[in-house]
Amino acid sequence: MIFLGGVVARDLRMLFGANDRTVAAEEAFTNRQAQWQAVVAALTEHLQRVAAPGFDVEDLASPRHNILVAHGVGGIGKSTFSRKIEASLTSPTGRPAQWAAPAWPIERLLPVRIDLARATGVDFERVMLSIRLAVAALGRPMPAFDLALRRHWERAHPGEPLEEYLRRGGMLSRFSNAVNLPGQLQSALADVAQALALPGTVGGAVGQLTTALVGALRERRQTVRALAGCARLADILEAEPDLETLSFAAHLLAWDLAQLSAAQRITPVVLFDSFEEVGDRTHRDFERLLQRIVWLMPNAFFVITGRTRLQWAEDGLQGQLDWTGPTAWPGLAGHVPGARAHGGPEVRQILVGDFSPEDCDDHLARRLAHNGQPLIGPDLRRAITERSHGLPLYLDLAVMRFLEIRRSGRVPQPDDFGDFPALISRTLSDLTSDERHVLRSVSLLDAFSVPLATQVAGLTRDAAALRLTERPFIREDLTGLWPFHLHQVVRSAIRNATDQTDDRWSEQDWHRAALRAQDALGQEWAHGPRRDRAVLIGVLRQGLRLARDFNLAELGWLAEAAFSYVGDSVWEPLAPPAHGHESAVLSTPADALVETLSALARRQREHRARTVERLTAVIDSGLLPAELQEMPVYYRAKALRDIGRTEDSRRGYQQVVDGGGRLAQAARRGLAQAARLAGDFPTALAAAQTLGWEGRHQRVLGDLYWIQGEPQRAAETYLAGRLEAEQHAKAGEAAHNQALRALALAFVDPRQADDELDLAEQLLAGLDLRATTINAAIASLIRDAGSPAIEDRARTLRTELDVAGLTSMTPTLEVAVAFHQAVLDDHEALNATIARLRQQTSDGTYAYYTDIAHFMADLPLPPDHTPPRWLDGEGATRARWRAMVTARRGLLRTAR
Repeated sequence: MIFLGGVVARDLRMLFGANDRTVAAEEAFTNRQAQWQAVVAALTEHLQRVAAPGFDVEDLASPRHNILVAHGVGGIGKSTFSRKIEASLTSPTGRPAQWAAPAWPIERLLPVRIDLARATGVDFERVMLSIRLAVAALGRPMPAFDLALRRHWERAHPGEPLEEYLRRGGMLSRFSNAVNLPGQLQSALADVAQALALPGTVGGAVGQLTTALVGALRERRQTVRALAGCARLADILEAEPDLETLSFAAHLLAWDLAQLSAAQRITPVVLFDSFEEVGDRTHRDFERLLQRIVWLMPNAFFVITGRTRLQWAEDGLQGQLDWTGPTAWPGLAGHVPGARAHGGPEVRQILVGDFSPEDCDDHLARRLAHNGQPLIGPDLRRAITERSHGLPLYLDLAVMRFLEIRRSGRVPQPDDFGDFPALISRTLSDLTSDERHVLRSVSLLDAFSVPLATQVAGLTRDAAALRLTERPFIREDLTGLWPFHLHQVVRSAIRNATDQTDDRWSEQDWHRAALRAQDALGQEWAHGPRRDRAVLIGVLRQGLRLARDFNLAELGWLAEAAFSYVGDSVWEPLAPPAHGHESAVLSTPADALVETLSALARRQREHRARTVERLTAVIDSGLLPAELQEMPVYYRAKALRDIGRTEDSRRGYQQVVDGGGRLAQAARRGLAQAARLAGDFPTALAAAQTLGWEGRHQRVLGDLYWIQGEPQRAAETYLAGRLEAEQHAKAGEAAHNQALRALALAFVDPRQADDELDLAEQLLAGLDLRATTINAAIASLIRDAGSPAIEDRARTLRTELDVAGLTSMTPTLEVAVAFHQAVLDDHEALNATIARLRQQTSDGTYAYYTDIAHFMADLPLPPDHTPPRWLDGEGATRARWRAMVTARRGLLRTAR
């Protein structure tokens, strides 16, 4: 709520928004405690500095610390914040209950708030008058300044009484002390005239008076000793009495205030609001005059609120402003990013950011009330809060929308609160044409850099993009791939709300911008400063959305990027998500590619049968270009293998091989693996030796060797595969090989397997590889064979495999359990495991696992059993598996 003199301020817009007089509309003021604390800290430090013995009001060289800047996007509540500071410094009753009381006495402060918005008609002359009118409350003249002011007035307003000007301009009604100012000016003139022994009334002889005074000051006459201490008074009185001179006269007012006794001394607190309207980055005339006031009145404290941060601490403004650089303005040398940043004595530039969810709810609950209860219900408040992303302007527009719907007799629903066109006009209002063009362009992107923004906008210079990054609706994250992004609500409004501005874009304008953005992202990936996986994922996420949303006919670089994405088997989630599964309609190549990559990423969290279904839809649509069509075919074959449809999987692999495309070698690996699954080990070995790195030959060999009872040999090939993957910067493949190396070594060396599992865990960190993670979990079971709790862990893994649709991995898990049972010589449990294995491999796939289970316990095979084609015969293989069990038993006995 806004408290003005102890009275609750009514929100008249809301009050007149409904016929229902039982609806109480109050202007809600929410939180801002952090920003108030920044004001208190800075003002406290200022008061201490001014009171220090070494402080000199005439020192024009020392850095200035008498300023605090609060900036933020339009509609964030900066003006309300400024008004509340003024009220809080005027009277304790004006301070919100949430704000802590300051330690210093308020009566020693003199607040004056000046709204610089163009609508108020404030010019520099009125700024100086406003500050002088506030000081008039002291009830005594400011002789040095008053002389300069009276001289300026006679030159700028000949024949116009100051009283009449104040009355006509409304300043008499705003400042209760305004009626005292003409008298104080006259008193100052009379005192000087008396000191100089000038006869008669001086009201019409200011020129004569100032000439005489300057002479007396130059001659250092004792008659004007009260003003002689003001070293620069004579120079100002001799200068041409224009606005430039009036701005330097602020120094005289600071000097006058410093002459007051300790009991009379008071600190002006000047609040400049709407500072963004004083000019632009090219025309800084008004800003230069205002900066002089701040610099030349070091004993006053200034709180500036506006949409943009002040640039005064930048050296590049030399010549445009009088005092620039970090030495002059140390507190303005940096700004605090983040929505809820607050400053301290060293930080004098803070971002007045978004509301927290709690603040949003409180704001909506208190804005409209009926019989003392919030008119907007909790569920609707929650929905509005989520869509606002903390932007107060959105909350304000949502409240107006609520009343509009309520007037129609309908109950407002969450879907009624989307994007508001007013957000566009408020955001664009003080931007240049080029800045508006860049803003609309970057609204197409999740994040951007200055060069990327310039490319997307189709400009030849970075200036507009650089200026845009300084706006408060641009968020900065220096740890991000691209450092800048639009406030989400602003971005959503620009992209989705009806744009009624004069320079709005047509559909063709948006389409052309999308093409530019797509090209720029492709250039960023191919030739940007970074060429890593993070850039690939970043450009894919943004490029896929553009291609889909704007129905871009040519996929261009997205095809190459898609192959790079799948090549590492890492499967980071890609935005945009696929269309809703139940109503998905694939109509463009972009739709088909989005669905393909989404299905591949989601298969780490979806049942593999769902993956088969989604990829089949893509294949049947025929939308993908020929070079990409093999991708869903190949990965559908992998998913078919995972759910146990081996023959269908084999046909898919063969189709890819026959096509001879980029995934042909990977499909040959799939066929080699299919031969292994069928127990045709010699064929699998021969195929593996022709695959090379692209076919991941080392992993295929490792999968083959450990089944033969040669885990150490398998571990060596997995190590070679991991090293190859690391040389090619394929993190996913490296993790695959490392997890399998741990699995192989777990049979023969639990201690080394422990180290290998640690490394596998490190390599898997940050990767979304469900099957590989489960392989590592199976390896840990094998490592712990013979220990308690193995059966419980195995049951948990069986459930996880069922949920994931990774039924092809279940026989490997059962082999691990069989090893444990064989080590314990638990024939009853082992027989049950063999029965499960026989059922799981009844189609002939993985049938050799039942042989291995028999070998471990040295059990005879059933007479009707069809053996696989072992590489060096059944006897040697049986002996190796049995030896591993015997060795583990010996290891366990030694450990006891």
